[in-house]
Amino acid sequence: MRLNFLLLLSFLHCPPLNGQTAIIDTIENSLTISAYGEFYHSYDFSEPMNREKSNFIYNHKRHNEISANLIYVKANYKKQHYRANLGAMVGTYAEYNLASEPTWAQFIYEANAGMKLSNRHNLWFDIGIMPSHLGFESAVGGDCWTLTRSLLAEGSPYYEAGAKLSYISKNEKFYSSILVLNGWQRIRRLQNSSPLTVLGFQFQYKPKDGWLLNYGNFIGNAQPDSLNALRHFHNVYIQYESQKKWGFILGFDLGLDKHNPTDYGLWYSPVAILRYKWTPKWTTAARLEYYFDRHGIIFPTSTLNGFQTFGASLNQDYQINNHIKCRLEYKYLQSKDAIFNDQNERNHAITSACIFSF
Repeated sequence: MRLNFLLLLSFLHCPPLNGQTAIIDTIENSLTISAYGEFYHSYDFSEPMNREKSNFIYNHKRHNEISANLIYVKANYKKQHYRANLGAMVGTYAEYNLASEPTWAQFIYEANAGMKLSNRHNLWFDIGIMPSHLGFESAVGGDCWTLTRSLLAEGSPYYEAGAKLSYISKNEKFYSSILVLNGWQRIRRLQNSSPLTVLGFQFQYKPKDGWLLNYGNFIGNAQPDSLNALRHFHNVYIQYESQKKWGFILGFDLGLDKHNPTDYGLWYSPVAILRYKWTPKWTTAARLEYYFDRHGIIFPTSTLNGFQTFGASLNQDYQINNHIKCRLEYKYLQSKDAIFNDQNERNHAITSACIFSF
């Protein structure tokens, strides 16, 4: 614990950096280079001997050591009718969350290209490796309201590979997309699974300033064809962000898939996040969540009641400047069964982080 606070104090004394996103002027300002780094220290009170947190956690995974959760460098190219993204990454997020991918794919943050299909409408076709269309949290911690990820986010895709057709209305209030994917968080398609059998859809509506309503889904095979299983997954959230102080997110995930060769099972997860900006530099966020997966479809536990876990967290952010943010979070989890590393029903962790973005 003492190391967390020392680490945070050292972050608060980090010298401000004056770097700017690089614009390559030689091709009409259409190429942008950006960089991101998130360094953290997390103390898990279960004190795992192998220094790895429980197997259902993919972000901020290492216990009691200073680590990098995500470091990436990304190039974005955009012209009137064409766009592309290419990014390379390292960090414990990539190490654990992409462990099932081939080695060459574990370093890819993004690799996609797109073409505008209409001169009159904002209609695009993109193909490649992209951030997931599901959920309000991403691999980029600086974009998330809380330091660590919700159970809801850890149990759904952070990235996807496939093709996407998307449309944004002229008033920018409506966004919709339809996707054909390689699978449930898959760059390389799962062996013994049929191609082009996974569909996704997303719809967003901004009724007025500060409000966002979102619905996304995933329908298709997430397991080998031999199981003859069809996964149905639905993600809904409402987000409100005041221009002054308050903001909140209410989210809900619901999924259905086979948990054995014959029977389907259900999992779901509600989450609520409340955020308050004290000043332009100081922000506090609190989270309450619950995850029900009795059959262990997403989070297998081999216990009687499966994964039925309540969570709460409180975090404080300090924005040093436009490029550096420091964060500190306390997180509490309680499960119906002893699923944590110390064979206990409860888990506590304190995590601190320093985020650099350019």
